[in-house]
Amino acid sequence: MSSTTDAPAAPPAVPPRPVPHTPWGRVVALGLGVAAVVGVLVLAFSWPAVTAEPKDLPVAVAGPPQAVAALGATLDDAQPGAVDLVPVADRAAAVAAVESRDAYGAIVLGASPEVLTASAASTVTTQLLTTAAGQLQAGLTQQALASGADASAVPTVAVTDVVPLSPDDPRGAGLTAAMFPLLLGGMVGGIAISLLVVGALRRVLAVAVYAAAGGVVLVAVLQSWFGALQGDWWTNAGAAALALAAVAAPITGFVALLGRAGIALGAVTMMLVANPISGATMPPEFLPWHWGAIGQWFPPGAGATLLRDLSYFPAADAGRAWLALGLWAGVGVLLSLVGHLRTAGGVEPDAEAARDEALEHAARRGEPALQG
Repeated sequence: MSSTTDAPAAPPAVPPRPVPHTPWGRVVALGLGVAAVVGVLVLAFSWPAVTAEPKDLPVAVAGPPQAVAALGATLDDAQPGAVDLVPVADRAAAVAAVESRDAYGAIVLGASPEVLTASAASTVTTQLLTTAAGQLQAGLTQQALASGADASAVPTVAVTDVVPLSPDDPRGAGLTAAMFPLLLGGMVGGIAISLLVVGALRRVLAVAVYAAAGGVVLVAVLQSWFGALQGDWWTNAGAAALALAAVAAPITGFVALLGRAGIALGAVTMMLVANPISGATMPPEFLPWHWGAIGQWFPPGAGATLLRDLSYFPAADAGRAWLALGLWAGVGVLLSLVGHLRTAGGVEPDAEAARDEALEHAARRGEPALQG
């Protein structure tokens, strides 16, 4: 009689447990948290426009001291504290001050009064100076009538755009819009590299390659295609590349030290702190307190100023913008190097990300996960 070995009975199927509902308290907290985030975003993006007000805008002025004093009083009565008159010797000195961005415009008094503007510096200040030209014309006419002179003998105040915008971008919309791709592109690059590349030094190389290629692509579109940028093509490409690196490198550096939390820190720093005070869409003098000057030391502000200077103001001193961008890119690389040294000891968050990715790949191949 043959004996058979009974196979062990299969364990009874366990029905899947239903996923528990999210607790009500967490639901309410999540809703309030998302609403708070929206409020912060609205505040960050609307605050510059709502609080914008001209204050101490440098404007060169040439003319007799008495006429300059009277002009200052007239402008201050019309808009207190908006304009800071900077005396210069003559019209040539006024033009030089505008071209070097030491002044947003100039007013030349005398027998042939003239208002010099620079639409490439800011369309807002150009409108302000054009209004000042109308006020100056009205004042001259009023003086002539008060003295009994013929109104037809009053000289006409000429308005000259010393540094005009490109004919391809007469309103400056393209130049202003060009600044946002630098910020957004740098953030996207930094975040993507942080998520897709493992290893601090590899991320440094990825940022360098991305920034160089991105700078070329941006200038190809903004200058060769749209005509929003002017000046030397390769210098603009180098500036755009450095601006991208100045945004992306700190993000990857934060990730090397803090892990994935560094992405949030980098994004908040660049988007919610640096961008509102960048002065990219309006003169820094329009921002309250000293926020406009502070914003020039962050990548969005320095990048916007540098590209504007290279395009339209070659006589301006762009050293501070180059320095600011270089410092941010260098700090990002330094943070990545520190993260690399910590990775060698196995205590850095990037090492944890590498182990997690190795475990994930092993799971996909069906291999047993290594412990320890």
